[in-house]
Amino acid sequence: MLSTLYIMKNEVRQQRRQRGLSQSDLAASVSVSRQTIIAIESGKYSPSLPLAFRIARFFEQPVEAIFDPDEEEVIT
Repeated sequence: MLSTLYIMKNEVRQQRRQRGLSQSDLAASVSVSRQTIIAIESGKYSPSLPLAFRIARFFEQPVEAIFDPDEEEVIT
């Protein structure tokens, strides 16, 4: 049986690169592992709400500017 997974599109990679940050820099700033940032940027993981808000606050953006719930990628 196949299951369907919905992943929100996000702007994390673009925001990080605009600021000249490494994945490790961002991870340390929002208290997660580098692997978590890699998974979010590659669309393999949607962050929890608290983490999404920490990332948005770090970038000084509303959470909707970083994570777009209307733009989902469907993985089956």
